[in-house]
Amino acid sequence: MSARRPALGRGLGALLGATPTVAGAPAAPGAPGEPEAESGGAHEIPIDRIDPNPEQPRRRFDAAQLESLTDSIQRHGVLQPVVVRRTGDRYELLVGERRWRAARLAGRRTIPAVVADVAPRDRLELALIENVQRHDLNPIELGLAFHALAEAGHTQEEIGRRVGLERSSVANLMRLLELPRELQEDVESGRLSTGHAKALLQVTNPERRRWLRDRVVAEELSVRAAELLAREAVGPPARPRARKAPAPSDPNLAHVVDALREALETRVRLVGVPARGRIEIEYFGPEDLERVVRRILEGR
Repeated sequence: MSARRPALGRGLGALLGATPTVAGAPAAPGAPGEPEAESGGAHEIPIDRIDPNPEQPRRRFDAAQLESLTDSIQRHGVLQPVVVRRTGDRYELLVGERRWRAARLAGRRTIPAVVADVAPRDRLELALIENVQRHDLNPIELGLAFHALAEAGHTQEEIGRRVGLERSSVANLMRLLELPRELQEDVESGRLSTGHAKALLQVTNPERRRWLRDRVVAEELSVRAAELLAREAVGPPARPRARKAPAPSDPNLAHVVDALREALETRVRLVGVPARGRIEIEYFGPEDLERVVRRILEGR
């Protein structure tokens, strides 16, 4: 049996090193009197001497979860130390921003921390891996972090190896950044899934994309239904001229077709004359058929 692939590439251990430095006095790294490294140890550091990581990939911190963690820290303290790196006489947070925020809210003056010798170029990767391990990042945050790593010179293959994802997954998450900011917020909040967002990317027309987004959210459409509607919004494949239904020549019939299209939000064709003919209504999947039928029955 082949060896199992590591879950997260280099992992936290490779970035932090085997023996993290225990926080002590604010002396410069390597200065006389600095404490010896204690593997796995930690020391209390004043919270107000720790600055957040400017490359923290997380942009959203759930208020309810933060409040719950604050209550836990007030009762039991901080059970797992954060990881920082020294920057002059201050520290920069690398791992554990939620714990750091909750400790501040809990009124603590210090927090247990381990000082790691991490190069600035690795701090984004370290924070990214830690959040991926905890499943703390939403798709947009992952896309932004991957984009930052790509800007630093990493290929999508390298990024995938470092965080344990396929290159195609990295590429798809980065593509989400092509969506306008309002739709990215839908993904961040969970109103749209990654699959829904990929369907929206197929539609380049802003008005049609907004219409599709509203349909997905209002009707809780499946990803498959969203994909089918996206293809329709982009436009169906060209059909032979002989099979193309002619537009109604009667102005009154044309008005009826336009009204039906607007009411049903799908393609409608009318074949015939005022005295006799048929109405063709297109649908794209079971969910869309149910929606169209519901629209028709609601008007009874």
